[in-house]
Amino acid sequence: MATGAGEDMGTDAAAQQHASLTTEIRRVLSRVDAHATGAADASGTSDTAGAPASGPGTAPLDALVTCFGLTAFERDLVLLTAAHELEATTAARCAAASGDPERAYPTFSLALAALAEPHWSALTPVAPLRRWRIVELDDESRLTTSRLRLDERILHFLLGSPYLDARLHGLLRRTPAPDRLPPAYDRAAGQVAEGWTQVAGPDTPPVVEMTGGDPRSRADIAAAAAARAGLGMYTTGAEDIPADPAQRDALARLWQREAILLPAALLVEAGDLDRDQRAATEAFLAGAAVPVAVSSEDPLRTDRPHAARVSVPRLDDEEQLALWADAFQPVADLDDTELRSLISQFRLPPHVVRTAAATVRRRLPHEDRLDAAQLAWRAGLEEARIGMDELGRRIEPQAGWDDLVLHDRQTGVLREIVAHVRQRATVHQEWGFAATLRRGLGVTAMFAGGSGTGKTLAAEVMAKELGLDLFVIDLSQVVSKYIGETEKNLRRVFDAAERGGALLLFDEADALFGKRSEVKDSHDRYANLEVSYLLMRMEAYRGLAVLTTNMKKALDTAFLRRIRFVVDFPFPAEHERAEIWRRVIPAQAPVKDLDPDLLAQLTVAGGSIRNIALSGAFLAAEEGDRLQMRHMLAAARTEYLKLERSLTPTEVRGWV
Repeated sequence: MATGAGEDMGTDAAAQQHASLTTEIRRVLSRVDAHATGAADASGTSDTAGAPASGPGTAPLDALVTCFGLTAFERDLVLLTAAHELEATTAARCAAASGDPERAYPTFSLALAALAEPHWSALTPVAPLRRWRIVELDDESRLTTSRLRLDERILHFLLGSPYLDARLHGLLRRTPAPDRLPPAYDRAAGQVAEGWTQVAGPDTPPVVEMTGGDPRSRADIAAAAAARAGLGMYTTGAEDIPADPAQRDALARLWQREAILLPAALLVEAGDLDRDQRAATEAFLAGAAVPVAVSSEDPLRTDRPHAARVSVPRLDDEEQLALWADAFQPVADLDDTELRSLISQFRLPPHVVRTAAATVRRRLPHEDRLDAAQLAWRAGLEEARIGMDELGRRIEPQAGWDDLVLHDRQTGVLREIVAHVRQRATVHQEWGFAATLRRGLGVTAMFAGGSGTGKTLAAEVMAKELGLDLFVIDLSQVVSKYIGETEKNLRRVFDAAERGGALLLFDEADALFGKRSEVKDSHDRYANLEVSYLLMRMEAYRGLAVLTTNMKKALDTAFLRRIRFVVDFPFPAEHERAEIWRRVIPAQAPVKDLDPDLLAQLTVAGGSIRNIALSGAFLAAEEGDRLQMRHMLAAARTEYLKLERSLTPTEVRGWV
């Protein structure tokens, strides 16, 4: 019933608009007829119908006049071109008024002669009719005699059928306002809306820069700001802005007309742009006459003024708790303690939290092994790792404490590191240490030792214990010879990891660290800045960040003091190597006369032991035989060739 009533009301309103437009068209056509017959009321002085009508039915026409600043003459000219599309007799009446049967259409010359209050300036390209392409000339070389056509988009607007101009399809997409936003985001939306209205001067376009956060959060805030201002929101990519000035100007005019007709604001998403595309984007924004928001990770580097700059705020713990509680409300099994555990680990944008909650609701009825809290944790991990896979190598932790062969002293430090990460919410927030210490709250560690001594395995064990992803970042790939690029790469890693507090393992720290040399040139100075930036981000990181190095002695002690934990991974002694051999051979593997104590005579670290054991197993499987010492001997020779070493008689004594 309600739907049918709504449709009837819409039909009635459209009929009223059409009727009112028809009345206005008839008034204009009566002036054309009067001009054709030379009647005395052609001037409009004796025709009571000469005054434009106004009322609910003419709202679109009145809006067109007001928004584009049309004069009474230009208003009537729009009606004359609309008449040619809507009134069948218009062609004959135009031909009669022009005195030329071949000119059965509206022209500027006819309008100047027949309509009231004519002025030549209406014909100029900078006047509203042609600037905004409300009407178009078939042949611009014949200014007064060429046929005038009403733009189709304008015609439908006058008839009460608004839509996005078809020429903008594919370039723009509708961005609906979210149903609700966290209070901090809502305040940011208010700042954006205020920025559009408080333009400093005529040289400052209504452009608001939005930085920080993720693209979807910026879009949600911008769409909410547009809704506050009574506007819709459309989004385009900066890469779609034409570099050609003429094409760019045509797009700008077309959009500005749409922004007025809809009405709507525009969100321009600016990612990594090359120099030409950045210049095109700046030129497009500089000419904006309607509300525009620019979404980018960093502020645009430009000297041109903008109305305001708004940064996506970070949600505090209480806002995060409210966000998760609202999203997971249908999941009755999650209590407050479990929610607080989630927010202590994850810092996800609102739209991602809602996606994670939807995933849990979908999986929970079909899950027998995991409860709601475990599903929520897993969903948080899945959402948090998006964007991280391209920045590092993700390892899904499988190893446990039993897989580590270390002295009790090193194992104890590793367990202490886990405690620091697991209990940081209790110590920092509940016990108030975050307020008193303020800085250096991140858990940082350095694992020092030779290759294959178990540094990566230890990180994997801790990640499994904490229920986190382990991401291995090769610092030798992050470091760039170009000034500023290393910091940019590091920032991308940390910003992405902040979503879920992943365990970050920065491998090959020696590529960036080293004895701080004297500052001899700008590159030396910048190398020190890069190290300082990395340590600063590690200290502020909510998760666990670990550096690995093969050359601890080469590191500057000033940098080491900023690392909370330093764990040495010594080369394993013979009894430790024997224990590694015992653990690396699976219980189900078919073996014959394998002696871990004899195998431990090889002076290699755990990584090489694993390589030899695996290679020996493949040799035995290829022969269809059980795994024996001779297979291990052949595999050891291959491994030693890789290490550029030679097997000594002492190492293989008694093997075969």
